[in-house]
Amino acid sequence: MPEQNNIRNFAIVAHIDHGKSTLADRLLEITGTIEKRDMQEQVLDSNPIERERGITIKLAPVRMKYIYKGDEYILNLIDTPGHVDFSYEVSRSLSACEGIILVVDATQGIQAQTLAHMQLIKTANLKVIPVINKIDLPTARVSQTKKSLIETFNFDSSEIIEVSAKKSINIDQVLKAIIERIPPPTGSLNLPLRALVFSSVFDPHKGVIVFVNIIDGEIYAHANTILKLMATKVEFSPTEIGIFSPLMKKVDRLNTGEVGYVATGLKNISLAQVGDTLTELNSKIIPLVGYKQPKPMVFLCLFPISNDDYHALRESLSKLHLMDSSFTFQPHFLHALGKGFLCGFLGLLHADIIQERLEREFKVNVIATSPTVEYQIVKMDKTEVIVKTPDDYPDPHHIAKVNEPVMYASIFTPFETVGIIMQLCEEKRGLFINLEYFATQSKLTYFIPLAEMITDFFDRLKSKTNGFASLDYEFYEMRPVKTVKLDILLNHKPIDAFSQIAVVEKVQYIALRLVEKLKELIPRHQFQIPIQASISGKIIARSDIKSFRKDVTSKLYGGDQSRKDKLLDAQKKGKSRMKEFGKVSIPQEVFFELYRKF
Repeated sequence: MPEQNNIRNFAIVAHIDHGKSTLADRLLEITGTIEKRDMQEQVLDSNPIERERGITIKLAPVRMKYIYKGDEYILNLIDTPGHVDFSYEVSRSLSACEGIILVVDATQGIQAQTLAHMQLIKTANLKVIPVINKIDLPTARVSQTKKSLIETFNFDSSEIIEVSAKKSINIDQVLKAIIERIPPPTGSLNLPLRALVFSSVFDPHKGVIVFVNIIDGEIYAHANTILKLMATKVEFSPTEIGIFSPLMKKVDRLNTGEVGYVATGLKNISLAQVGDTLTELNSKIIPLVGYKQPKPMVFLCLFPISNDDYHALRESLSKLHLMDSSFTFQPHFLHALGKGFLCGFLGLLHADIIQERLEREFKVNVIATSPTVEYQIVKMDKTEVIVKTPDDYPDPHHIAKVNEPVMYASIFTPFETVGIIMQLCEEKRGLFINLEYFATQSKLTYFIPLAEMITDFFDRLKSKTNGFASLDYEFYEMRPVKTVKLDILLNHKPIDAFSQIAVVEKVQYIALRLVEKLKELIPRHQFQIPIQASISGKIIARSDIKSFRKDVTSKLYGGDQSRKDKLLDAQKKGKSRMKEFGKVSIPQEVFFELYRKF
């Protein structure tokens, strides 16, 4: 077993697409953890979606061995996600480390999430190794990026390592810095077992597998070993313990300071909570300080294309929940779409990933409604309700106050686009906080309602700055807002699938846009269809879908006008009766297109 002083636990953190997965690949290659013939790009990104999109979704630990000055060192690397939706994964990684490699792209400089990660790192009091990546590119601004790191984070110039992960330039300097600068774990082998659960996955054969960092003590793979999770008070006998190299490799024991896994045999992943403390059955230790469970922020409903696929969708969501407990789902029903599920996600990208996995891995195609957020409603009788869908919105006469989630948003953007970004934030009901200037960029901070951010905010931010702006946000507080429930009526009948919760100052614009879009999408019928948007029975917008019209007078040759009028009156009466009793048919494509474009 390795000496504790020769163990280094570290993570690589960076803004999305700054090259952390590529740097991890080079470290694995140089340390011989993976043979060159087995190497592939983004080797720690096991999900095909991660590879295609160039993002990391799920943290992946790996153990490497490296000989330095004649001694063998164990380097435990935990690759982390870069997108803001998965920032909770970064916090898991930090809790299991003593040091961090902070990667900054030389072509882009410091970005919003770089700053957000550094705040987490400072709170955790971890040693930081600053690395400037992509120095080989012709557009690299190495000196400017270095100056920015020094000014923003007070690094010394000698601390900063300049590398090209793609071309394997100066990767040996990174390995040297890991060993020399990052301290070894400080726990004691003689104390009772305390292990931090920093992630978990579900395996159909081994049950729930928890990823652990052994803070104190050790774990043996004995049949009579009984462990417990302190938060959930679950007891189990481990079926297997091991390390990541990078695939799971069975070992006999894990010592203080090591990172590994424990197969629990449990069948419910919610029993293994992130931040929990793993210890022995009769141990009286104080639990490690945990951290909050990820809280869903964005909600939308998923419905199967065919009602016959409802059970397949339920089973698929259950299986996905075993692998990713950070999203929630519960049964939901809409008259227009039938039976489905109300799902909660960490963000829009998280929702998109789950939908894509449903279609790819489980072959279940779904219709997703427009996303919404969680509203906190205080009624006149002082009771409080949480509303996630328009269906649950109470009668306006019973509402005393509505609160919505507001985010603290940090936006990094080039100097010349500051005015454009400020205008966009004003449109999105943003409240200005601060504007700072750095070596190559400016930083804007705003309070922005989450409901405004989950529509088209990020897309517009990127398009207005030609892709140069970056965004990071975190929940700040619930703030009062004036909202209404907007109902859509087709042929004077409400369609629940089109209902929305909207803020008062924007409801007229949303209503006009919605009825015009539906007018484009819904096919013509034999009778005219009025599309109306209403608030508490008051119509605020209307559009009409014209009917098909057959020329009933075409068979007449000559004669007076009264013969034509008689036929036209008969047609008019038939149309009127059809409108009264006819049913409006809404193809599935309407829901697809509406929620995709609206």
